[in-house]
Amino acid sequence: MSSLVTPTANPNKRRHQDMMKLMMSDYEVLIPDESCMHDFYVKFDGPPETPYENGSWKIHVTLPADYPFKSPSIGFKNRMFHPNVDDISGSVCLDVINQTWSPMFNLVNIFEQFLPQLLRYPNPTDPLNGEAAALLMRDPDAYNLRIRDHVRQYASAKIDLLGRENDVADDKGKERDSRAACVDVSGTSPGGVAELDLMEGTAEAEEDDGNESDISEMSSD
Repeated sequence: MSSLVTPTANPNKRRHQDMMKLMMSDYEVLIPDESCMHDFYVKFDGPPETPYENGSWKIHVTLPADYPFKSPSIGFKNRMFHPNVDDISGSVCLDVINQTWSPMFNLVNIFEQFLPQLLRYPNPTDPLNGEAAALLMRDPDAYNLRIRDHVRQYASAKIDLLGRENDVADDKGKERDSRAACVDVSGTSPGGVAELDLMEGTAEAEEDDGNESDISEMSSD
């Protein structure tokens, strides 16, 4: 298990150190844009001896500008059934992260300690997924069966960090633009991956003479 580290007064240096440790670990890591090292994806396997065992998830991590003094935002890209994970965006409850997070933690700790603990010991009193929380409190056995069903449907296929076919947002007909996180890093709060979509571009199509269409693209860059 990864050891804890001493926080440093230089956040940029600390981010770089933690990224190097994560990339040298046994976890698969994808950084879509190397100029945007604070925004990346990691393959995460469900912890053994839990209903999540044999499942694999693509995790989206974004580091705020003042990491490690503020917690990262963490989101599941393929669907996760859990009281503290939003079923639509896949983001993990901010309160749950902040209750656990310490500047002493590094990025490897997220995948070795924080996420396994989150899946083993959900908090149904502070839910993002009310259905999961209610089922856990009403019928734990049915809750575990529902998790296993979700794992079979959404987390049993091989995770391709470069692929987009299993993304939660794509299931809802939305697209994510990782550039938004790069532009917004100085002001990004760790409140959830969904916040990173605010700077996506939009497109409008207009018909011309019934045969031709002009497409104008607007970008918030």
